[in-house]
Amino acid sequence: MTSSETVQPTLDRLQRNALVCGVIGVVLVVVLGMRDTQQLFRSYLFAFVYWISIPLGCTAILMLHHLTGGWWGLPIRRILEAGSRTIRLMAILFIPVLFGMSKLYLWANAAIVQSDPILQDKRWWLNPTGFVIRYFIYFGVWFLLVGFLNKWSREQDQTGNPALADRMSAISGPGLVFWGFAVSGAAVDWVMSLEPHWYSTIYGLLFIAIEALIALSFTLFVLRMLSDFPPIKDSVAPSRFNDLGNILLAFVMLWAYLSFDQLIITWAGNLKEEIPWYMQRAFGGWAPVGVALVILHFFVPFLLLLQRGVKRRLRVLSIVAGWMVLLTLVDIYWIVVPSWDKLSPHVHFIDIFAVVGIGGLWVAAFAWQLKKLPLLPLHDPRFEGVLQHEHGD
Repeated sequence: MTSSETVQPTLDRLQRNALVCGVIGVVLVVVLGMRDTQQLFRSYLFAFVYWISIPLGCTAILMLHHLTGGWWGLPIRRILEAGSRTIRLMAILFIPVLFGMSKLYLWANAAIVQSDPILQDKRWWLNPTGFVIRYFIYFGVWFLLVGFLNKWSREQDQTGNPALADRMSAISGPGLVFWGFAVSGAAVDWVMSLEPHWYSTIYGLLFIAIEALIALSFTLFVLRMLSDFPPIKDSVAPSRFNDLGNILLAFVMLWAYLSFDQLIITWAGNLKEEIPWYMQRAFGGWAPVGVALVILHFFVPFLLLLQRGVKRRLRVLSIVAGWMVLLTLVDIYWIVVPSWDKLSPHVHFIDIFAVVGIGGLWVAAFAWQLKKLPLLPLHDPRFEGVLQHEHGD
């Protein structure tokens, strides 16, 4: 038996409903996109960048857990592993972006590059061949990390070999480094190059923070659903939730710090190549979105997560986490969409259906993966005697 019988119907229902929503959403995206193929690819890219942030963030937090060996990882490890394994689906779902390169990126059009000196200088990196090659490199790195971590985790459940915990810890240190380089490169290729005249050396770090924040938020939201069922219901004390709330607070602060850091450096530099990116996002029709992110994506969760009562009550903490999942969608929208809607936000139906379509397929894959293994890891030497320890808290 790979998961509790009591939670199995819930996961089956989630998988089925998500798959239906995903298929309907994708069909509507294709149908509506036939009238405007450029908007189709733009909406698809925005939705893809949002949803791939969760499996990438899950992979990083999983490695962080193996590296530190903290007890906070016990209730969420299976959720993180299931999320990380959906990276295979995301590799397939990225293929439409490859076909839509010329609709998305100025540097993919030879005529535009020939008349633009800046694009000519960046052609050594920004070119269709390099874009495709790096796609295979990025996903290759993520596949290897996810593959080894999940393979050894399954073996640990089956054999109880204590050396497997050391293996997962050993790969996680260099793994986080390679993961970070791959995420930074992907952020530059897929998002920053939408405006190829602009650049930021903090951009990759900002996306690392975004992915860690949304992944942990999503994980806490799912944990609330699973906490009503054994074995999590019987095994995890409220103190574990307090630790997870503290980590979520740290990620909120990291996101705010890097976002402000990028802004203040651009402001202080006052260079004409850098200013336009913030001018179109901080003024005009996009300004209210930026202000809302400052208040709702930082100050509100920051103040809430300072409260011990919020962090020790999973129901309340999951509400904050769900709010962060939603606000991260707005954050990525604010980062990506002004690349083409420069004056003000215009939410298209294709935007909505793309988020629902890709999201439905991803959630269905996640639920399917979550059913494959026990909800709590078995035979991990770091968690031996967990029931006795937790009941003694």
